[in-house]
Amino acid sequence: METHISCLFPELLAMIFGYLDVRDKGRAAQVCTAWRDAAYHKSVWRGVEAKLHLRRANPSLFPSLQARGIRRVQILSLRRSLSYVIQGMANIESLNLSGCYNLTDNGLGHAFVQEISSLRALNLSLCKQITDSSLGRIAQYLKGLEVLELGGCSNITNTGLLLIAWGLQRLKSLNLRSCRHLSDVGIGHLAGMTRSAAEGCLGLEQLTLQDCQKLTDLSLKHISRGLTGLRLLNLSFCGGISDAGLLHLSHMGSLRSLNLRSCDNISDTGIMHLAMGSLRLSGLDVSFCDKVGDQSLAYIAQGLDGLKSLSLCSCHISDDGINRMVRQMHGLRTLNIGQCVRITDKGLELIAEHLSQLTGIDLYGCTRITKRGLERITQLPCLKVLNLGLWQMTDSEKVSIFDVLATLKRMVRKRYQRKWKEERMVDGYSLDRGGQEVPKRRPLLAKI
Repeated sequence: METHISCLFPELLAMIFGYLDVRDKGRAAQVCTAWRDAAYHKSVWRGVEAKLHLRRANPSLFPSLQARGIRRVQILSLRRSLSYVIQGMANIESLNLSGCYNLTDNGLGHAFVQEISSLRALNLSLCKQITDSSLGRIAQYLKGLEVLELGGCSNITNTGLLLIAWGLQRLKSLNLRSCRHLSDVGIGHLAGMTRSAAEGCLGLEQLTLQDCQKLTDLSLKHISRGLTGLRLLNLSFCGGISDAGLLHLSHMGSLRSLNLRSCDNISDTGIMHLAMGSLRLSGLDVSFCDKVGDQSLAYIAQGLDGLKSLSLCSCHISDDGINRMVRQMHGLRTLNIGQCVRITDKGLELIAEHLSQLTGIDLYGCTRITKRGLERITQLPCLKVLNLGLWQMTDSEKVSIFDVLATLKRMVRKRYQRKWKEERMVDGYSLDRGGQEVPKRRPLLAKI
């Protein structure tokens, strides 16, 4: 009996089309009417985000999106009114307007004139004309919002955070990167420290405060008291926080990821506070904190030994600090020690000996390592990512990047051969390339 793809049920076609990328889904719909009908099934487009240039009127655009069940939209360029999108997508779940520099308070105000209960995520990153006025509209009409991205919206002030704290009680993720006017007062609003005016966003799980230069340790005090469910906190480039502020964070049992990159006032004392608290961190980044040294690694080994990812780029650490840390950090998966110029082959040997679960390591700018140390690192059984660059050797030890790649290739080949042999064994027999059984004692003919 001869079979043909046209014999497949539409449900099976829809399952197949679901594995295609967005462009190929559209091409499949152009083959014939049967494929078009199958390709328009909502399961095919589940989770897809439509990326649109809003230039001229297209009456069929939004009905087409709704027919496919698409509820996530990114606007790449905005030359029409935003209300055109809101009116056309009644059940929109996610709206990404990042980089729409011409979006104004007036335009957003005309779009949000009634409650939109379906909208869960709104991205206004780099919409630099947006002010507190827009946040008032958002707080009033988007009460179901869970994710709000305001990175680079430099006209937002503490008043805007008060409005957010008043209206967006369901918010789980908030990005305030480079909102330069924000201060401790605004963070107090978010954390519910001004209950008379606003309840606060007490359900926040992710908070990004990167490059908010006016924040001090008082903000960390507010966060530790009010945002007790926080799991991710990004304080990178916040030059106003110090070791004393970390003492407040040290008892936040829900916190899993803490980013302190380029916080110039953080030292070994601050890391000690974190290690002596009740934190259960899985990720910590103290890169470019030049007051962090070997003593911090000892503290991390004692109190933060559950870390899966640790970034120490450009910190003042040495082989001695590595020695103190690796003996307790057996579960570490990612280690970034780029530009740590005091690390030598001895440190790499310690890493290779004790951190057998490591999948990625950054050695960029480690100028005192040699071919010997790199060969030890490439023997790590789980290693997948190795970042190199700006490392030097004596003339007698010169090695090019091609030598390192050759070492990695040999390592991968050995693993593949071992895995291939294990998978091809069946009841005491091994299978040759044609699938024929041959006695186990016969050598494998395949060349990997």
